[in-house]
Amino acid sequence: MAQQKLRIALIAGGVSGEREVSLSGAAAVEGALDQEKFIVRRYDPASDLARIAADAESIDFAFILLHGLFGEDGTVQGFLDLLNIPYQGSGVLGSAIAMDKNLAKELYKLNDLPVADWHIVDDTSQINGSELVQRFGLPVVIKPVREGSSLGLTLAKTEQQLLEGIEIALRHDSEVMVEQYISGRELTVGVLGNTTLEGLPVIEIIPGEGYAFFDYDAKYKPGATREICPAEISDELSAQVQQYGVAAHKALRLRGYSRTDMMLDKNGALYLLETNTIPGMTATSLMPQSAAAHGLDFPQFLERLIVLGSEGRGTE
Repeated sequence: MAQQKLRIALIAGGVSGEREVSLSGAAAVEGALDQEKFIVRRYDPASDLARIAADAESIDFAFILLHGLFGEDGTVQGFLDLLNIPYQGSGVLGSAIAMDKNLAKELYKLNDLPVADWHIVDDTSQINGSELVQRFGLPVVIKPVREGSSLGLTLAKTEQQLLEGIEIALRHDSEVMVEQYISGRELTVGVLGNTTLEGLPVIEIIPGEGYAFFDYDAKYKPGATREICPAEISDELSAQVQQYGVAAHKALRLRGYSRTDMMLDKNGALYLLETNTIPGMTATSLMPQSAAAHGLDFPQFLERLIVLGSEGRGTE
């Protein structure tokens, strides 16, 4: 007797600034899922929320491929919980925590994880640029508290650029993080699992010439960035990065999978930047690259996420 195919709702698009990235990833996921095992139906939250609710009884599992607000922040996760549809990755709590960079860094600190110094300003704050420069030095990083893919992020090299960067970030969010700039090598590590967690091979990200940091263009423009997987670092350092990635995953109450970005400064010190709960999902995206180095090709990795998402849903 043939095994019944799993009916997958592939949720992508949405209304965030990362809509196009989401749609690109969804096309890759749809193409990689085995047609002998899965029936895939696409839904776009920008227009299809009512259709998801109407079809809930005929959906076995949802694969969420949304980035940024209204998708990666717990909102869609809560919607699916109400409909009793299991999905991959973190639930409402973990998704919301990880999306808030300020709260995430507070939890990193509480769990003795190293972070760069930071300060939060909002649209009602009296902003004193000279005091911020005195505290953090230059250059300094400015980013929206709740946004992804480096949208609204700037690297200010002068006090005037700092003030302008805050204005830019405030267009994306009512709260803005001013953060100490860590010069060095950017590393990222994936974590896979629910109760038993494993750190995947570490990747080094090297933005190309003309990119001061791993911004939106550096992330998504073909050829703009070199990615080395596994990273050319010592076994001891690799183990430390993986340990920090697992600790961050636990601290933020995540499940299924995550990817944590870090900086390695010239003195060999690591600093956690942020954790992604729905990393990019094309075959050449960072976490699928790392999974491949771990022995899971792209279709196998996707199936592993579906299995993890089906286990014990209802607990964060």
